[in-house]
Amino acid sequence: MAERESMDFDVVIVGAGPCGLAAACRLMQLAAEQDRELNVCLVEKGSEIGAHIVSGAVFEPRPLDELFPDWRDQGAPVTAAVSGDDFYYLTGESGAWRVPDFLVPRPARNHGNYIISLGELCRWLGEQAEALGVNIFPGFAAAELLYDGDRVVGVATGDMGRGADGQPKAGFEAGYELRAPYTIFAEGCHGSLAKELIGRFDLRADADPQHYGLGIKEVWEIDPALHQPGQVVHTLGWPLDNATEGGGFLYHAKNNQLSLGLIVGLNYTNPHLSPFEEFQRWKQHPRIRQYLEGGKRISYGARAVNKGGLQSLPRLVFPGGLLAGCDAGFLNGAKIKGSHTAMKTGMLAAESVFAGLGSEQDRPAVLEDYPRAVRESWVYAELYRARNFGPAQKKLGNFLGAAFAWIDQNIFGGRLPFTLRSPAPDHAQLQPAAQASPIDYPKPDGVISFDRLSSVFLSSTNHEEDQPCHLQLADPEVPLGKNLSRFDEPAQRYCPAGVYEIVEEGGARRFQINAQNCVHCKTCDIKDPAQNINWVVPEGGGGPNYSGM
Repeated sequence: MAERESMDFDVVIVGAGPCGLAAACRLMQLAAEQDRELNVCLVEKGSEIGAHIVSGAVFEPRPLDELFPDWRDQGAPVTAAVSGDDFYYLTGESGAWRVPDFLVPRPARNHGNYIISLGELCRWLGEQAEALGVNIFPGFAAAELLYDGDRVVGVATGDMGRGADGQPKAGFEAGYELRAPYTIFAEGCHGSLAKELIGRFDLRADADPQHYGLGIKEVWEIDPALHQPGQVVHTLGWPLDNATEGGGFLYHAKNNQLSLGLIVGLNYTNPHLSPFEEFQRWKQHPRIRQYLEGGKRISYGARAVNKGGLQSLPRLVFPGGLLAGCDAGFLNGAKIKGSHTAMKTGMLAAESVFAGLGSEQDRPAVLEDYPRAVRESWVYAELYRARNFGPAQKKLGNFLGAAFAWIDQNIFGGRLPFTLRSPAPDHAQLQPAAQASPIDYPKPDGVISFDRLSSVFLSSTNHEEDQPCHLQLADPEVPLGKNLSRFDEPAQRYCPAGVYEIVEEGGARRFQINAQNCVHCKTCDIKDPAQNINWVVPEGGGGPNYSGM
């Protein structure tokens, strides 16, 4: 192993999303309030802050009010207030009925919220963090956990300049060891280091498995005559069947732009289903297509989102570190929002770490006050009220699940005297292909619907091709030997970026991984029925370069 340089900090934060950035800012605020010096390092695998951020996003500003009460005067990119809420149940390729306002569950209403680009907000938070004195290292992927016995003592960034064979190339640079008494893990949904930590410390011993959806998003520039600033539209129903969780969103953002997408629950059962193709079909519905006519698609992205809620939260602390934000799974499924809870739990993590630093002689290995602070916060109260939303959808289907959500939220305020559980992991839900109905997806028209490769092009995804593959197969024989015969190898369809292919050459088949296409959505690591794919970070700076997502 190449010798690595080591740098010491008071706190290391992994991930420059809303959670990690809020944690960094809060740490420096606390240090300034007590006139203490604090050396905080924030490491981000994207080429710049916001490069890997993709979200709807309707944003609830409550944590921003707490972190920067004067954020409006400071020019935060949170300006497009929600002006209206529409909810539709799509009954088929052209049919739809608008859900009356009184039947919409209260958490899904958006009065007081804003339509934003989460990437733009993260860039603004990054500017605030740098002004407060945070050391931000974009383009460096946290690839390895550092331990001293059983205590996490930081992370190491990945090497730069290794070839596909693992050997150093010309210009090779070894990674850096970033060491600190405490590390906050804020990688986002299904972080690769959090996955290792959850396994090593058995953090999910008392929790349900985490559950996920795949969110696929596009940004369009549309005809100004069709633009309705601040309008929010959500849909249930078609093209998904009643047993497949998910729904669509369409947000009229600023500058005649439209953010739209589809979230498909990754507990779906039909291995022939393609979330990407379902999204392309959804755009053809008249309720959606009407806004896209004459418009231009300018961005594309995809990312897994947490759906497990309160019952799927792991233990949040372990010796030397904490899980926060979507790395732990704090998204509120009933609200379809996680940025506000990510920011708040990042701030709570920062407060716990700051208190824990104290004097060098009195630093606890495990910061038990952090999970206690979470339990006493509005985040926990939100998740408690929403705890039955996801499990009810799984058990009852979309239509009856929505009816249950209305009763649960609007009549009982989320305080029904029971808690539903979802003990089966998403990857175990697929039916054998022979028992499932094939789906005949129409070819893209190049106007409203598109193919994967042209979509990935819009994400500005780029990886150094001559590097070790970051999509690792535990057993290379599984895709063709097991998954193909049993499930028609679903990786060909669940990946929204065309990474996985079955290629025929000379009468023989092989499983091809186009790792350079990967948009870092993590779906393969989650949904592969054999749990044979391990997603690890590629070279720092690789992946999508989202703008305005």
